[in-house]
Amino acid sequence: MTPPRTAVVIGGGIAGLATAALLANEGCAVRLLEAREQLGGRAGSWDADGFRFDTGPSWYLMPEVFEHFFRLLGTTAADELDLVPLDPAYRVYSDPATGRAALDVRSGREAATALFESVEPGAGAALGAYLDSAGDAYDLAVSRFLYDTYETTAGLRDPALLRRLPQLAPLLTRSLSSHIDKRFADPRLRQVLGYPAVFLGGSPYAVPSLYHLMSHLDLDDGVLYPRGGFVEVIAAIERLARRAGVEIETDADVVGIDTDAARATGVTLADGRSIRADLVVSTADLHHTETALLPAHLRSYPESWWHRRTPSPGALLLMLGVDGELPQLAHHTLLFADDWRENFDAIFGARPRIPAPASLYVCRPSATDASVAPPGHENLFVLVPVPAEPESGPGLGRGGVAGGGDPTVEAAADAVIDQIARWCGIPDLAERIVVRRTVAPGDFAADLRSWRGNSLGLAHTLGQSAMFRPRNASRKVSGLAYAGTSALPGIGLPMCLISAELVVKRLRGDRSPGPLAEPARV
Repeated sequence: MTPPRTAVVIGGGIAGLATAALLANEGCAVRLLEAREQLGGRAGSWDADGFRFDTGPSWYLMPEVFEHFFRLLGTTAADELDLVPLDPAYRVYSDPATGRAALDVRSGREAATALFESVEPGAGAALGAYLDSAGDAYDLAVSRFLYDTYETTAGLRDPALLRRLPQLAPLLTRSLSSHIDKRFADPRLRQVLGYPAVFLGGSPYAVPSLYHLMSHLDLDDGVLYPRGGFVEVIAAIERLARRAGVEIETDADVVGIDTDAARATGVTLADGRSIRADLVVSTADLHHTETALLPAHLRSYPESWWHRRTPSPGALLLMLGVDGELPQLAHHTLLFADDWRENFDAIFGARPRIPAPASLYVCRPSATDASVAPPGHENLFVLVPVPAEPESGPGLGRGGVAGGGDPTVEAAADAVIDQIARWCGIPDLAERIVVRRTVAPGDFAADLRSWRGNSLGLAHTLGQSAMFRPRNASRKVSGLAYAGTSALPGIGLPMCLISAELVVKRLRGDRSPGPLAEPARV
């Protein structure tokens, strides 16, 4: 492909900023257009009364992916971010009715295996073998799957990979839960190993067991936190993009991708302006890009395609400013419902509903970072996986500030606050809340144009992973590429960085399955 001289990137989330920075580093004149006033997309922030809340991602995993991205731009993660290891990595609470004690999960093989052994005799050795397999699967994913554009099947036909098919086949055809349940009996241990499926937008009963590789990330590698919050990750990539010459414009709503003879020629904005470019990269929601920005005859993924796809769950988010300290909560805390299958059936099943009680996640960044809350206060971010919006008919609705969201949303938030209070031993939690905001699937749909209000992108089912996921370029419009959570390789901040790199690989004609070579010296 002839290298483009000019490019327009639609969307200023992490995928858009990363794509713009890498394209500019390739010598392209890049203009990034973000519809909203704030950059960051799902990884946004909200300030209120001295609190600074991350509104999305809060787990810094796969640090080597961030490091590789920064090195491609001539810097390092250490130069751009202040990364703090978390100890414990996270805390786990069960329903008090079960009588099960809370668990503090610490990173590192020795600590993790000791914890598992203390809960279930023999589970320490079983975890060691499980993590050996998870590490091997992770290395395989990075070297063979995550950085592949799948323009050819050459990488999949490599003899070294084919020799591993007998070991890979069960990991691709069996669910994560079945893989875990064969090895561990204690419900808490099963949940610790199965919950990462939620980070993949799925259920442990549906995602393939290859994704047990996720446990390598938190239990072997460890969990980090960028001091200042994840807004600092966005700020770092924005800084690098601007340094590379990217022109960034906010409040710039793209309403159409312009084409001539099935070739992208630029974009049209809501204010009537047209911006021409040799290359258009959309990092906006892929459903929105395909069904709202392109005419019907140029859609690679028309509405009928989406009817057969599975979105990630929706999310009910709570941002809570709390008076006083909350030592009952770690930086990351997980609350797991006892009826695990019922919980996921409520989210993904035929009768979608908010799970009650819910399995949920609480982030308390003020445990690590005093800058995110006023003195004497705590900052809480709560995420409850809920069903995505239905294809037709009313959904959960929208959130609001100080209880001002839709009644169903606020009632659900009240129930979540009560659950945290009861399960974690904080009986006066509700009375101590001084700042409150809720976000619901309706907000994701309206503010981020997220398909069915999903919170993460296309779920990582087997049929929506790797070579089965939407490619990173239109099949019908040349000069139109894609990056972000619904395109290759998938969900999460590290995957978004890789998706940006895949755009560059496609432009270079690089069909190798691995990452780009880093500069010799950084």
